[in-house]
Amino acid sequence: MSAAVLSVRAGGARSFAGTGTLVRFAVRRDRVMIPVWIAVIALMVLSMPNSLQSIYGTPAARAELMRQMAANTSLRAMVGPVFADSLGALTAWRVGVYAGALAAVMSLLVVLRHTRDEEESGRQEMVSSGMVGRRAPLTAALVTAAGANAVLAVLVAAGLSAQGGAGAVAFGLGVGGVGLVFATVAAIVAQLTESARLARGLTSAVLGAAFVLRAAGDSASSDGSSVLTWLSPLGWLEDLRPFAGERWWVLALFAGAAVVQGAVAYELAGRRDVGMSFLPTRPGPAAGRLGTAGALAWRLQRGSVLGWGLGFFVAGVVYGGVVTGATDMVRDSDQAREIFQRMGGQSGITDALLAALIGMLGLVAALYIVQSVLRLNGEESSGRAEPVLAGAVGRLRWAAGHLVIAFGGAALLMLLTGLGFAAGYGKDAGPLVAACLVQLPAIWVIGGIAVLLYGVLPRGATAAWGVAGAVLLLGWVGPALKAPQSLLDLSPFTHLPKLPGGAVHWPPMLFLTGLAVLLVAVGLAGLRRRDVAG
Repeated sequence: MSAAVLSVRAGGARSFAGTGTLVRFAVRRDRVMIPVWIAVIALMVLSMPNSLQSIYGTPAARAELMRQMAANTSLRAMVGPVFADSLGALTAWRVGVYAGALAAVMSLLVVLRHTRDEEESGRQEMVSSGMVGRRAPLTAALVTAAGANAVLAVLVAAGLSAQGGAGAVAFGLGVGGVGLVFATVAAIVAQLTESARLARGLTSAVLGAAFVLRAAGDSASSDGSSVLTWLSPLGWLEDLRPFAGERWWVLALFAGAAVVQGAVAYELAGRRDVGMSFLPTRPGPAAGRLGTAGALAWRLQRGSVLGWGLGFFVAGVVYGGVVTGATDMVRDSDQAREIFQRMGGQSGITDALLAALIGMLGLVAALYIVQSVLRLNGEESSGRAEPVLAGAVGRLRWAAGHLVIAFGGAALLMLLTGLGFAAGYGKDAGPLVAACLVQLPAIWVIGGIAVLLYGVLPRGATAAWGVAGAVLLLGWVGPALKAPQSLLDLSPFTHLPKLPGGAVHWPPMLFLTGLAVLLVAVGLAGLRRRDVAG
């Protein structure tokens, strides 16, 4: 073998040096976040067969469901088409799109956290000064994301095996495949952008586009054959058809996309310096709009707020548009009506369905407020907060700028949700906006817990994701599984009025608001007393 070939191979090996160490470090850093995401997604999927059994327990009920879905374009846009009437096929229909989307979000967060976030904070430059290859950080991020998706796939496949081994394996691989495709999307975006905020915005836009393409395709076709459906990885998961005559060849689409996108990311990573990007970042003003701590916080978080806001408005429009069709379907099932009444109150079925859908989006808004509050932790751990606090800006003033964005942003999200519901449903906006704003005390409590953890126990601040995930799981799965009321009462959302249609009870709302204020106050007191990481 020639010396030139040996040199090339040695150079290739050196570019991956240190990958194992970085993988262990990434797993240690995400030892809370990744298990929470996996648990929420897996439990959401695995709880569905029993829930569907109680709703569609007879062949006649399942046949009627398939007939209604074939004729209801708005519901197909929301959850996709039904390909078979077994419990396994209905599970894949009911939660497949959302499980895939959540796996994609988990993968995007993991990859960007260990690539662009590390470079933007300056830590990657310090790590790369040691015995670490050029492509090792990217490889470690992708390996970590792939491992998380592999664990999720195994849990889903094992949990659904009673519904059919082949279908369970196909569904598990499909959910993990969606996550892996978007992990490599994030890997490419991390090379293109210099800002982690912009990277998250672009990857979220890609995921949103995939969802819209899938929804448009499913609305146009009842069998998943639309070209628009095939343009979306979420559509591939549907057309894999778990439990309905599996199309195993569709898995090659996931593998091919991941390999091609991964190769592009590696090629880009080898052509740029650490900390640099292919898309230039516009320099911001040094004064004026950035003259206060609040203005700086808005500059840092505006992309996230605008992205979440647009997503919530669109979700409100979509859910508002399907309420009429969904009401017709739910009205024919006593079990489905009971579940939605547990989630949305005992008023008319339409109001109960609206309240349930609004409550689900309120639970998702809790994820936004946790992300926004924990931006404080990211600024501190990266060292960017230290030069700000070294000037004339106090800790409380600095934190208040971000907390206004977090808590005020949550109010903006729910306002836009209400306006979206009004636009989609075609009714008076007042009651729907009020129903959305009623969710705020519970959302603020989750944000207060995040502030408390950050201020008092900064190393454990990421546990706020676990709290938000547990509340999300209780709200989405608890009513369907007929969980005991004592367990449901652990969620602050359980104590909110069921609007529209229900009566407004002010004491629980005032109590939750006061609790949120107390949690924030204790967290800020802890921040004021402790050392700030350098």
